[in-house]
Amino acid sequence: MAIIPITSLQHPGVEIFSTLTEAQLRNRIEPTKGIFIAESPKVINVALGAGYEPVALLCEQKHIEGDAASIIDAHPDMPVYTGSRELLATLTGYTLTRGVLCAMRRPMAPTVEEVCRDARRVVVIDGVVDTTNIGAIFRSAAALGIDAVLLTPNSCDPLNRRAVRVSMGSVFLVPWTWITQLPGELHDMGFQTAAMALTDDSIPIDHPLLAKIPRLAIIMGTEGDGLPQQTIAEADHVVRIPMQHGVDSLNVAAAAAVAFWELRDRQG
Repeated sequence: MAIIPITSLQHPGVEIFSTLTEAQLRNRIEPTKGIFIAESPKVINVALGAGYEPVALLCEQKHIEGDAASIIDAHPDMPVYTGSRELLATLTGYTLTRGVLCAMRRPMAPTVEEVCRDARRVVVIDGVVDTTNIGAIFRSAAALGIDAVLLTPNSCDPLNRRAVRVSMGSVFLVPWTWITQLPGELHDMGFQTAAMALTDDSIPIDHPLLAKIPRLAIIMGTEGDGLPQQTIAEADHVVRIPMQHGVDSLNVAAAAAVAFWELRDRQG
């Protein structure tokens, strides 16, 4: 067990927790060397159960034989940095993590074909950059039967620290990857696309036609600008959630939860 007491956040090896930015952790130039941070024993255990590789742990002394004990025991060669609560609390957001942070190896992103091979319902996240919304969408996707999540390159990274935390580890439970050819790649795999948008010719989300589609990709855009006009024009269906009391739209995370439930696969 490699327990390393620290008295400063400048201690060698601790920079992955304390000073590196999300962009530096992600390491776009060398993706195989990318790192992300998982917070709290519950979320860390979800990641480990999904096969993610731990690199290092940072925790309060009391958690070594407490909440983090099973994680440490299962990975005896992993360095475990520990310090006082006062020292570790100087990390941004650290008090929200129940005293445990784990740096984990970022895997190579699979292909769209790999994550969609057996999928019947997928969601495409187009241009959503808010970390809280990304985390909430993943949590709803895991809970409501979405088989895979695809993100356009201008969307937030699902392994962003806050997105992971908000998702409660759901980003590790649903297969996901990046998509660049929309809707071409989806059509090639036999998916019909449903763009969530308010247009004059959109159909209500409970339209019987939608429930009969064998393979459906639900496309969600930002709550501000919505989906690009080209994405809407190229979609097989444009779908709206009927509103009342003059409300014109929902937050994208709330709209996603409604869409996932209403458009779920009912054939199985």
